[in-house]
Amino acid sequence: MTPKEMAILAAKALDEKKGKEISAIEITDLTTLADYFVIATGTSNTQINALCGAVEKALKEQAGEDPLRREGYRDGTWVLLDYGCICVHVFSEEAREFYSLERLWHDGKPVDLSGVLTKD
Repeated sequence: MTPKEMAILAAKALDEKKGKEISAIEITDLTTLADYFVIATGTSNTQINALCGAVEKALKEQAGEDPLRREGYRDGTWVLLDYGCICVHVFSEEAREFYSLERLWHDGKPVDLSGVLTKD
């Protein structure tokens, strides 16, 4: 599975658990950190953990991938799942606004998720 396919799979998993404002950014040409960032907002600590669990389950079952690292579970305002080629960031609304990854990585290429995510 390609990094882009993994990013799309993660976005679908976030969408299925009602994640908000889901986006993906291709950062391949900008950094060696990852090829893609997938970003979503959760409405509570419980939902943030559920969103991360859904991503982990989907990527394990469909791509055979486990995260290399998980950060932020205790705090619950920002959880990072690092898969090497993709990083999944799940924020509380306040943390997402504060860190503003889309602004920081505005030179990246947005991934079109319009055919992937359900409409509310």
